Amino acid sequence: MDRVIAWEKEKVEGVAVLPASKSISNRALVLSVLSGSPMPENLSDSDDTRVLQEALSGTSDLVHVGHAGTAMRFLTAYFALKGGVRELTGSERMKQRPLHVLVDALRKLGAKIAYLGEEGFPPLWISPSSLQGGKELTLDASVSSQYVSALMMIAPLLPGGLTISLRGKIVSGSYIRMTAAMMRQFGAVVDLESERITIPEGGYKPTGSRIEADWTAASYFYEMLVLVGQGRIFIPDLKSDSLQGDARQYILWERLGIQTEWCDNGVYLHASGQVVDFFEADFTEMPDLALTFIVACCLKNISFHIRGLETLHIKECDRVSASVCELRKLGYELNVPEHGELCWNGERNTFVSLEIDTYQDHRMAMAFAPAGLKLSGLVIRNAGVVSKSFPTFWEQFNNLVIE
Repeated sequence: MDRVIAWEKEKVEGVAVLPASKSISNRALVLSVLSGSPMPENLSDSDDTRVLQEALSGTSDLVHVGHAGTAMRFLTAYFALKGGVRELTGSERMKQRPLHVLVDALRKLGAKIAYLGEEGFPPLWISPSSLQGGKELTLDASVSSQYVSALMMIAPLLPGGLTISLRGKIVSGSYIRMTAAMMRQFGAVVDLESERITIPEGGYKPTGSRIEADWTAASYFYEMLVLVGQGRIFIPDLKSDSLQGDARQYILWERLGIQTEWCDNGVYLHASGQVVDFFEADFTEMPDLALTFIVACCLKNISFHIRGLETLHIKECDRVSASVCELRKLGYELNVPEHGELCWNGERNTFVSLEIDTYQDHRMAMAFAPAGLKLSGLVIRNAGVVSKSFPTFWEQFNNLVIE
């Protein structure tokens, strides 16, 4: 399904209802099963969360996670802990996303995991084993924080617990802190230092939980206001004291002219008109937001230099290469000065096409959708891919664009 975006208004006004946080939902699911708790309330209706929930409650020895990278990583650790025989596989893109850092760590704990294809990548064959803790693992934290979170969540159930020492540049550290905070909510003890995590044996306690709205999803509505330059959007159920690292994005949007007004039941976003001439930021802590800012800056003609993009190469697609390619179609010539960086100095080239390919990546679709407010007639190819994290995205988008 392709989506053509037509825009004829001068400002954006209305309400945008976000899904529940996918990141919190996925962690809450694993922790609820490990602790014997009831299922969390207000779970995300995303494809990723549905896949994880089905796998945790199912009995099949073949588990296919599709494009769900979080499910692949969390389930690898979960199945290694719980025993039984499992084949864990996914989409063709999933088979290109590295898993060796996590598998190597689990093997040191006694896990029996074999690669069924290319070494270091899914699919996996997980055989029964008895994991042993009481060890200190050294983990490369520069690839994905989800490896760390996967190990953290099984640690309280290991004999002797687990200590994890992190080396290299720690990417998405906010997600590690989120995992620690949620584990504590379920009764675990977690000592989190800058590069060392200590989790004693002790298990979890059953507890109820309710999932808050997804701050990452809010970024697309900030972007809409940036590109239009006029309007006001209310987003319910966003919290200022959120566990989500992406809640800090409002500080960056202020530099692009959007103010955030807090109220008891959500936030109001409104365009202030004050925009920087040059945007520079490090997205190491908020990598899922980078693509949205890249598109916003280009369409707003704001030169930029963005860092902290190392993990974007192993997302649902290589988001650095994909953004360079698709923005070139729209006449923007981006440069990669170093690995993990992207910049635009205002250079324009020949306009090629209004058709945006999404590469089976939900965030490509949603980050480029607001560009249609500046380029009426923009086509988002395979627009249904948004169901991975935000199934009602187009409904919420159209409520603001059409009504």
